[in-house]
Amino acid sequence: MAKPAKEVVPLNFVHQNAILCETIKKEQRHQKLHKDYRVNPFKKMHVLASKPNSNVEDDTQEDDQYINIFKKAREVPTEKYEYPQTESQGYGWFTTPLIDSDRSDIRLHHPRTMSEVTKYMDAAWRLKEQSENMQ
Repeated sequence: MAKPAKEVVPLNFVHQNAILCETIKKEQRHQKLHKDYRVNPFKKMHVLASKPNSNVEDDTQEDDQYINIFKKAREVPTEKYEYPQTESQGYGWFTTPLIDSDRSDIRLHHPRTMSEVTKYMDAAWRLKEQSENMQ
């Protein structure tokens, strides 16, 4: 069975123009016009020096607000925020030890000790390494 041919409806230019006008009004209503342009302080910046033989003095002024933002962006998270912002930042956030380390306290300080067995195995490993290096 053959499908019936669809009728071609001519475009209504008045309706098309009304849709276009409505779209433009919506875009203008939600559009923000930015007039204050700055360099992104979070990207790496490459500073180029002026020509060495140039006699022109730079009359450029430093932008204090940009410098403050730039310094703030380069801070360590523990200096930026009082508390960790994510769960992953929580690990290692507090780096100060909970108690002072006392080497004379045997409950918390366990230095390596050499017994007869460890001395024997240490000598055996050294002998084995020397014999492997000689070959």
